[in-house]
Amino acid sequence: MKLILAFEEIRDNDRGLVGGKAFALSRMARTGMNVPPGLCVTTEAYNDFVSSTGLQGRICMKWGRKRFEDMRWEEMWDLSLRIRNIFLNTPMSAQLANALSGPIASTLTGKRVVVRSSAPHEDSARASFAGLHESYVNIEGMDAIIERIKLVWASLWSDRAMLYRQELGLDVEKSAMAVVIQEIVVGERSGVIFGRNPNDASQAVIEAVYGLNQGLVDGTVEPDKWILDRKTGRIISHFTAQREKAMATSHDGVSLQPLLPEASERPPLSPEETGKVYGLAKTAETLFGAPQDMEWTLRQNTLYVLQSRPITTGPVDQKDDQRPWYLSLHRSFENLKTLRRKIEDELLPQMKDEALRLANQELAKLSDAELAEEIERRTRIYDQWSGIYREHFIPMAHGMRLFGEFYNSAMHPSDPYEFMSLLGASEMVSIKRNRMLEGMASMIRQDEKLAAQLTSGESGRLPEAFDTALEAFIDQFGDLSCGAEQCTQGRDSMINLLLEMATYRPPTERFQRQDFEALKQEFLTQFSGGKKDYATELLDLGQASYRLRDDDNIYIGRIKGQVSRAADEGRGRIEQRGGIHTKDLEAAEIIRALEDPNFVPERPVRPDKDNAKANFKARQLVGQPACPGIARGRAKVILAPSDLMSFEAGEVFVCDALDPTMTFVVPLAAGIVERRGGMLIHGAIIAREYGLPCVTGVPEVTSFVQTGDQITVDGYLGIVIVSSVS
Repeated sequence: MKLILAFEEIRDNDRGLVGGKAFALSRMARTGMNVPPGLCVTTEAYNDFVSSTGLQGRICMKWGRKRFEDMRWEEMWDLSLRIRNIFLNTPMSAQLANALSGPIASTLTGKRVVVRSSAPHEDSARASFAGLHESYVNIEGMDAIIERIKLVWASLWSDRAMLYRQELGLDVEKSAMAVVIQEIVVGERSGVIFGRNPNDASQAVIEAVYGLNQGLVDGTVEPDKWILDRKTGRIISHFTAQREKAMATSHDGVSLQPLLPEASERPPLSPEETGKVYGLAKTAETLFGAPQDMEWTLRQNTLYVLQSRPITTGPVDQKDDQRPWYLSLHRSFENLKTLRRKIEDELLPQMKDEALRLANQELAKLSDAELAEEIERRTRIYDQWSGIYREHFIPMAHGMRLFGEFYNSAMHPSDPYEFMSLLGASEMVSIKRNRMLEGMASMIRQDEKLAAQLTSGESGRLPEAFDTALEAFIDQFGDLSCGAEQCTQGRDSMINLLLEMATYRPPTERFQRQDFEALKQEFLTQFSGGKKDYATELLDLGQASYRLRDDDNIYIGRIKGQVSRAADEGRGRIEQRGGIHTKDLEAAEIIRALEDPNFVPERPVRPDKDNAKANFKARQLVGQPACPGIARGRAKVILAPSDLMSFEAGEVFVCDALDPTMTFVVPLAAGIVERRGGMLIHGAIIAREYGLPCVTGVPEVTSFVQTGDQITVDGYLGIVIVSSVS
């Protein structure tokens, strides 16, 4: 069994054993190119690890809970993070560890190294997989190297890699991973070269930065860019970057450091050096018989090649391919810090102001034609903000995941989502809203006279304290209290909700301050010096990401609510004409009906899919555990925001997708079940805030569970049991 091979030991028939990256490095090293010394841990070592530990079966169990094709991005993140934690917590056998550590020690003793992926299908002309698997830079010590090997193995199951492997038709369950371990060359300048410009076959492209390549690859450092004539190497153009920082090695990894003024004023490469890099690419192209995408570095004027892969030639349907957007969700620490400032300082205030401007407009004074125009304008505004949400707010959620991976690597918890307990100490708008609701419910609970007055619907004067609290709530959260599309129910609907809340004492919120502080200190004591500063800053970023994951939906919900307010005004006017049932009218139909009094929309007959499945009663539904605990109760299936106002204390909240504008009834719930999956969705977040048993990612749950069913929610195993119908 070949578990580990030095570059010089790899032969032409070993590509499937060592993967594309190691195979290319070996060929270049054997032909005399400057390749840092290294070894390859083969796919046989991976197979030995997952089979001898039983890990393969555990992975398959996680994988089999839901069809990958049906997963949203949150569920893909969830699956990959769970599998990564299994690798972290599964020790390598002494026999395998010894077989690997001996050759590593003899080749790289005392050296700091880079640990990179080298999957068999990686770096081929059909599938480059560039950036999809993990790399670890500036690693020292055998224990650290062995741990990084396991994490590179785990990245075979990263959400990004699985997404690409599925599309290429590869068998994920039979895939394996090799790992490259190389001495790190700390270059003063680094970059990439495309031997053929993907956008113009007559050109080559060089990108270069000061410091390590990692800053360029992860988008943290903007590179200078040269366009070259592919035949001659002549420089056609040079884009000058704003040179401010460089990625450099530090005591415990890599860090972003400011550039010295003299470096920031000159390009990373001279014209002669661009020619040298171009020559490297031409040499590799001759060796491999195809133009190459290469990473390189310059140390003391010696040019080293770090990796080389063919430029991918497979056609991609740009219109339907969502992978580029999906990959854009993964952001570096520095990128997320910048994104946070933009969201908190610019986008959220703008969103609040937009909603306020719309709320202050008196729609009743508009003519029908003006109202039609206003509905159309508001729809455009909402669509614009939806685009901003997709571009900026969704990627910010990666801050939670980035912190989670860091936390799990440091703490090795048995629960891969233990880190959420630290993030949950961050106050969210929806929790502030719910706390105000509970405060008013508590007043009713303690004042029998007030409770009787509200129950009977008496119009007499309410106690000043309660009336003041109610008005303050409506002023602050009036368009949030009943869901984005049900904002016209008014004060009476609010009071009915408060009366229901008064009959039920909600569970104590999950995250107590003292528990948070103890967990935080336990986490931070794992680090010292600069690493501790980084851990503290990353925790703060993760908390902001957690908070914004909920708050951004609250604020965009205000804008959506104002679109609905205008549409409701239009529906009311159309209803007065008679003959048209307006409940299901789309915005475009409302606009047309306002503009044309003779327009009567045709209502197509749609098959009732839910009733078709109502005759089939599933007894056990499988999803993902999102918050531990067992809950039993009557199911309340939420199909529309109006269903929320009839939610009763002790019911189980069952829905397709729980939005933050809907979570005001969560304090009444015994548990939560959601079709949409993932630990970073709103249902999972709010469940952990209140300590409610929660299962997410249950396919078609609103079809298989009906309101009134008695169900059991097992938040430990991720199972929902339908026991009877009441």
